[in-house]
Amino acid sequence: MRTDPELPFFFGADSGLFGMYHAPATSPRRAVLMCPPLGQELIRTHRLYRQLAQALAAQGLAVLRFDYHGTGDSAGESTDVDWQRCVGDAVSAAGELRSRAGVDRVVAFGARLGGSIALAAADRARFTEVIAWDPVVDGDDYVAALDTMQAALREDADRFNQPRSQADVAEQWLGFDIGDSLRKQIKALRVPAPNVPTLVLDSLPASAAPRWDHLVSQRGKVATIAPPTPWSDLRRLETAILSHPLIQAVTGRLTEGA
Repeated sequence: MRTDPELPFFFGADSGLFGMYHAPATSPRRAVLMCPPLGQELIRTHRLYRQLAQALAAQGLAVLRFDYHGTGDSAGESTDVDWQRCVGDAVSAAGELRSRAGVDRVVAFGARLGGSIALAAADRARFTEVIAWDPVVDGDDYVAALDTMQAALREDADRFNQPRSQADVAEQWLGFDIGDSLRKQIKALRVPAPNVPTLVLDSLPASAAPRWDHLVSQRGKVATIAPPTPWSDLRRLETAILSHPLIQAVTGRLTEGA
């Protein structure tokens, strides 16, 4: 078997899911599955996910980054993205990670909708813990925020000489095609508390942060990360989201639990 520090490969029932396996230098005792967000947030956190994966592998953990069906380098179109399939893809990825790493203990990490997917998949994927960074817990609020950003983007004079027509962007969120089915699924999203320990990393502005009590009431905690992450700042839409405090918080937590 190859032992490359970073190994790209395809997996899943139809070999349609793309993954990037980060192997530690020594035999791991635990592994981390990194569940990505969707849309523009996926693009903006891509570099950070890689930095975090490398940092965790350097600590001796096996790490798998992957793309859901219809996203990134996996098979399918963006209009094919389906919430339940994303959750199922996370479950499949957890099984693939266990097989490759030779361990049973898998921690899930996810930002925004990636955190929501990790929480939704926790029982089926048998995660030992979920670390969720600003997870989306109320889909209705999230959809409203994306619609507001999309409306502002359509009329942004710094990007377009004249406003784009509503018809041009009616089925888009910030440059990504969005199917009506996924929109309805996210709008109806209410993330329940998982049956595993959960760490919520909160970097939302104080005015925007939801109450996390129902996610961590029994088997988890909330940790605040500063400064706030500019998820909804339209002026920084093309800017990568990087956060050394986030990397320190995750690596520190997984060092504690080693």
